[in-house]
Amino acid sequence: MNFSVKSKDKKTSARNGILETGHGSIETPIFMPVGTIGAVKTMAPEDLESINSQIILGNTYHLYLRPGTQVINNIGGLHKFIGWDKPMLTDSGGFQVFSLARLNKISEDGVEFQSHLDGSRHMFTPEFSMEIQRNLGADIIMAFDDCPPGDANRGIVLNAVERTTKWMKRCNNWLKKNKELYNYKQVLYPIVQGSVDHSLRKKSIEELIPYSECGIAIGGLAVGEEKNAMRDTIEYCSELLPQEQPRYLMGVGKPSDLINAIRHGIDMFDCVMPTRNGRNGHIFTKEGVINIKNQKYKFDFSVIDQNSSHPWGQKFSKSYIRHLFNIKEILGLRIASTLNLAYYLNLMEEARLKISEGNFNSWSTSLLSDMSKMKGM
Repeated sequence: MNFSVKSKDKKTSARNGILETGHGSIETPIFMPVGTIGAVKTMAPEDLESINSQIILGNTYHLYLRPGTQVINNIGGLHKFIGWDKPMLTDSGGFQVFSLARLNKISEDGVEFQSHLDGSRHMFTPEFSMEIQRNLGADIIMAFDDCPPGDANRGIVLNAVERTTKWMKRCNNWLKKNKELYNYKQVLYPIVQGSVDHSLRKKSIEELIPYSECGIAIGGLAVGEEKNAMRDTIEYCSELLPQEQPRYLMGVGKPSDLINAIRHGIDMFDCVMPTRNGRNGHIFTKEGVINIKNQKYKFDFSVIDQNSSHPWGQKFSKSYIRHLFNIKEILGLRIASTLNLAYYLNLMEEARLKISEGNFNSWSTSLLSDMSKMKGM
């Protein structure tokens, strides 16, 4: 796996690059649709390809519980299981263990938890997370980390930082002793923790950089902290992270947050927001977010988004999509999710173009000014 920077913006830290993997190249900055349980909800691989998705995500916790690692390993990995032949990333399951499990018990060894599905008890350790992700076969795998809540006190955050470093060492040691199962290389991304405490973020970065071969992630944000503190933390971390490696901001998803982060040199993003909000009837457009369930669209026969990069934006009316949501027709969820992901991916494409043309700063400044006047952006 290799990363190279193609061009940089002169007035910000924005850059565009190419990340080469065993399943193809990824142009950055990039947004990664979330396929938690082996599918981006309502969308087939062909749908994702039609909107130029370059890489998607799966989740270790959910795939371990259903359908199970053995099922996916027996067919030859997650790519073959879901019919996706482009790059893929799997999260370690750490965040879900802390946030979804009914009960969990954290120790230095790992996390013992009850499944949110049936209450069965399980134990996740750094080594077990690596074993699962080896079997899943994603191109990029994430270290097992301790992600504290946004309102945690400094003592809890410090413990999480120190535990994350210890677990990172164990992840790295396990991978060194256990070779890849498939005919391509997997790369491990460390995850920087520290909440919005700059000194703890610096400590975490310094301890994790030695384990970062071709990418490092900023975790533990968008978990309840104040927005400005989140943005300050992203800027601070970006200044300390390796320039020659891609930086991945985990789980931060409003369009304005993505553009702000690109200005500070972030290369990779993921979030459930475009698909989750789409299933709730919120459609992202250049004019703002449309709540398609609103009564005012009952007799509105204008197209849903004249400026969409996807043909469905000009094909279907607001009235029709509102009707689909009212009758709970799955097509409505599919249209909204597709248009939202198309919006996000087109936003990334525009950002890459503006960086290469040398006018990203003026474009992003104007765009952020417009977005600040739009609810939900």
